Amino acid sequence: MTYEEIREQAAHAVTELLAVAKLNKGDIFVIGCSSSEIKGAHIGKGSDIDAAKAVYEGVMPILREKGIFLAAQCCEHLNRAVIVEKAALLPGTEIANVVPQLHAGGSFAMTVYQNAEHPVAVEEIKADAGMDIGDTLIGMQLKRVAVPVRISVKKIGEANVVCARTRPKFIGGSRAVYDDVLSGGDIKR
Repeated sequence: MTYEEIREQAAHAVTELLAVAKLNKGDIFVIGCSSSEIKGAHIGKGSDIDAAKAVYEGVMPILREKGIFLAAQCCEHLNRAVIVEKAALLPGTEIANVVPQLHAGGSFAMTVYQNAEHPVAVEEIKADAGMDIGDTLIGMQLKRVAVPVRISVKKIGEANVVCARTRPKFIGGSRAVYDDVLSGGDIKR
């Protein structure tokens, strides 16, 4: 697997997910990415900064063009903190003081931090959609209610890919009327 193939797979995956998720400018897209898994190693045991850069180079131009913020979930050594542009945060959001490293945060979070204009770390975020590359468990970073999205890209490199979008909660029971656009309207459930 070449880095160019990884870049292309990542770009294809994010393009497919965005077509279903229907995000708006200013929304947040979270990615958890194990470069070890991409390269066929066990998560956390074979970090590859070039694989992380290839994923970043595949997804970032697409997200930037649509005005969507990228959030990178760190590894368990930083308690799955998230690296994001400060502009993506609501006023008053508490930030944490940490700079991700190769083996404490992970290569993808490190790449996002190094390429962001004003990167900050937060303990959690409520993203509008996300992509889990290599079984990194991004669910804790998604808004409720997360809805799985099946895309044609099942792997990036050797890493499993799982995607999700979110929708507002349905409340009110059987007498309630829901806005079909907010729930994903034309998306088959």
